[in-house]
Amino acid sequence: MLNIKELSADDRPREKLMTKGPEALSNAELLAILIGSGSPSKNAVELMTEVLHDCDDLLILLHRLSVEELMKYNGIGEAKAITLKAAMELGRRRAQEEATTKLKTITSAEQIYEYMHPDVRELTHEESWVFLLNNSSRLIKRVRLSQGGRTETSVDVRILLRHALLAEATSVILVHNHPSGSCRPSPEDNRLTERVQQACRTVNIRLVDHVIVTDGDYYSFNENGKL
Repeated sequence: MLNIKELSADDRPREKLMTKGPEALSNAELLAILIGSGSPSKNAVELMTEVLHDCDDLLILLHRLSVEELMKYNGIGEAKAITLKAAMELGRRRAQEEATTKLKTITSAEQIYEYMHPDVRELTHEESWVFLLNNSSRLIKRVRLSQGGRTETSVDVRILLRHALLAEATSVILVHNHPSGSCRPSPEDNRLTERVQQACRTVNIRLVDHVIVTDGDYYSFNENGKL
C-alpha cells in the first residue's frame, strides 16, 4: 500500500484538485480529502473506495450510513465519520437550497418533485406534507403533517385545514413519498385525496394536486385527471 505522499503529484487528491479542479476528482478522491488519512493497510483513497463500493458507489447510500456504521471501517474514527456525515448533509442542503430558489410560482407537479426530492429520496418511511399557496400560486410555506411506516402514513385533515387557514392560503398541494420506489397511488391514497378535496371545498380552499414522490419519479393526481 502506498501512502498518499508517495503517490505522484497527479495522483494526490489535494494536488490534483489544485491543478485540475474538483471536477477532475473521483468521489473517492474527494472523500479522501475530507478524512485526510486512511488505515495502516489502505491510504485514504483506497479506504473511501472500499466504503463507496459497499454503498454500490452511490453517494445517496453513503449518506444513509450512520456515524456508528462508518466507524466500523478500519481507519474511520468518530471525527472522520462526523466529517463525512457533515459533508453529506451539506450536499443535501445545497440541493434543497437550489430547488427552493427555483420555486417561485408553482405551476407543475415536476416543480414539487424537484423541491421535495432532496428531502425524501433517502427516507425509509413515509412522510406527508402540505404546500400552502397564495392567490398567485406562490408558496407561503410547506408543513410536514405526519411521519409513518414503510408503507403508509396518516393525515389528519383537520390539522391540514388549520395550517391552511392560519396561513390564509387559498390553495394547497398535498405531497407524500413512497419509499418502495413505486409512485402508483394506493387505494388509501385515492381515499385520502377525496377526503382532503371535500374538506377543502367546505372552507373555499382549492386542492391543486396530490403528488407522490419517489427517488426518481413522481405521480400527480392532477396530471392524471383525478382532480
